Order: sequence, then structure tokens, then C-alpha cells
Amino acid sequence: MEPMIGMIGCGNMGRAIVEGILKAKVAKENQIYAANRHLEKLSDLAERGIKTAGNLETAACSDILFLAVKPHLYQEVIEEIRDVVKPDVIVVAIAAGISIQTVKDLFQREIKVVRAMPNTPALVGEGMSGISFDTLLNEREKKMIIKLFQSFGEVQVVEERLMPAVGSASGSSVAFVFILMEAMADACVKLGMGREQAYVFVGQAVKGGAAMMLETKKHPGVLKDMVCSPNGTTIAGVKALEQAGFRYAVMDALDACAKRTEEMAQASSTVKKR
Repeated sequence: MEPMIGMIGCGNMGRAIVEGILKAKVAKENQIYAANRHLEKLSDLAERGIKTAGNLETAACSDILFLAVKPHLYQEVIEEIRDVVKPDVIVVAIAAGISIQTVKDLFQREIKVVRAMPNTPALVGEGMSGISFDTLLNEREKKMIIKLFQSFGEVQVVEERLMPAVGSASGSSVAFVFILMEAMADACVKLGMGREQAYVFVGQAVKGGAAMMLETKKHPGVLKDMVCSPNGTTIAGVKALEQAGFRYAVMDALDACAKRTEEMAQASSTVKKR
């Protein structure tokens, strides 16, 4: 029998996961439950055959239950559903700073937990997810979870201690890339290019650069050197970036994200003990 999949908190990320699962035909519409505080926002999913319901019904019917709500809502949601979930349910926690142990403590019993950190490019099937498994999952269950995440992008299994780095590397950093692309497009507009055309040039440059690194597996510094001709335009731009402290700013931004994740983890640990 095919597992029932539940999504509590079906916002942008939840929808991206659902769409990826359906597009890859990992599950059918009638195998998916979706819950949201405002069910009217899920009317389009209901029209497609996805079962929309409240948190309790979604939790009670799911074999794999995604919790795609904000970190500060975890305690409230888990306290609401912990008495109705199936004994062998697999809970997939998608929230910065929420550890596997925190989820177990909130459920007040041993429960199978997967900690996951996807990112918003999952919306277009280009997500990057890091996942960590609880020791209670068997190999068949692990493969099933990996298959679900592969439906909307790439996935890597990591040690849970690396989750702050995962959140920085592929979660928060997407926003930094958008800021970079916006600034590059602004510069192109200043040089006389139309804004829409500038977005196409800049977007494809970033997409192409990422593809080069992933497909050639060459060090990004080597690929950078391939573009920098002696006394050319690119090396002049690289010098300007170095003068502005570009590398330090990027490293500092990712470090700030990781530190904030750790702060949130400490806060969630304090909340569950109340």
C-alpha cells in the first residue's frame, strides 16, 4: 500500500514539495493531504484531487508527515497533533533551528524524525536539500524520503551538526544571489540596457556559471581565472570587488546565518522545557 503524505503548513515551500512530488509521479493526488490555517487558500489544490483538511485530520491520516510551519509554531502544532499521529509515522521537520531531538521531546515519545532544509528553487524543480535521519529509520524508509526530496531537486544526506552550514550554503544564500543579480541588473540599466533584458542576461549568467561548476567539478577559482584575461575587463571588476571586501562580506553573511540558526536551536530547546 502506497504511503499517505501529509503537509502541515502548505505555504510556498510546502506547495513546492507537493508540486515536485506530483510532477515526478512519486505519489498521486489522492495520496496527499494538505493543511493550512486558511483552507480557502488551498482551493486550487482541492480542485486537483489533493485532500485538504485541518491539522488533526492531516496528521491522523499521514504515513509521512511534513511540518512546514515556522519554527515558533512547532510547539503549538505538535501539541495539537501528537495524540493522533500514527504510531509508525515519519515526521519531516522543515524549520531552521528545530533539531531531531526537539521534535521527539515535543511529541513526548520516541518517533521517527527526519530533519530537512530545502530551499525556494524547489518551486522550479531546482531545489537543494540537506537531510539528516533519525536512527529509528530503516534503509527502505531512508530511500523513500530521499526519493521524495529528489522529486524537486538535488539532495544530500548530512550529519545533523552540519545543518547550520546547510541552511547558509543553500537556504539563506539564495537571497544573497538574488541581491547580487538585482545589483548587476541595476548596473546594466545604468549602462543603458532595458531592465527586463538585463534580468535575462544576468540570470542566465548566474545559471550558466552554476552549471559549469557543478558539471565540470572544477574549483570555482579555476573557472574565475578562465574569464580573467590579462589587463582585461573582468580582472578590473575582480579588483573592484576585492577593494569593496566582497569575499569577506559573503563569508560574514553566511556565518551570520549559521549563528542565527544556533540561536534559534537554543531558543527552541528552552521552550520545550517549559
